[in-house]
Amino acid sequence: MVIRDIASRAEFLPDRMGKVTLASGERLFAGLNCLLPGQEHAAHVHSNQDKLYFILAGQGEAILGEEAHAVGEGDLVLAPAGLPHGLKNPGPGVMVVMVVFAPPPRQ
Repeated sequence: MVIRDIASRAEFLPDRMGKVTLASGERLFAGLNCLLPGQEHAAHVHSNQDKLYFILAGQGEAILGEEAHAVGEGDLVLAPAGLPHGLKNPGPGVMVVMVVFAPPPRQ
C-alpha cells in the first residue's frame, strides 16, 4: 500500500482535534491528529502501546511524562507504553501530526 501526500488528508474540527485513519492492520496503526490553534490532545497513557508522533506541519508542544517539549515540522516523538503523552497547538497555525502505534486499537 502506498498513501501519497498524507498531510493533504488532514481534517480539522472546530470543537476538538480531528483524527484521520490512514492505515490499520493486525499489528500497526497509522493516522493523523489534526489540531487547530488552541486545541490539544490531552495527556493520556496506553499501558500496552508504543506511539510515535511525526510532525508533518506546524509547531506545538509534545507532552512526555512531566515534561513539555517544543516540536515542529520534521520532529519525531516517541511515547513508550506506560508514559503519559499528549499534544498541544498554541498556534498561530494548524498542526498536522502523523501518529503510528502498535499494537493497533481494538474496536
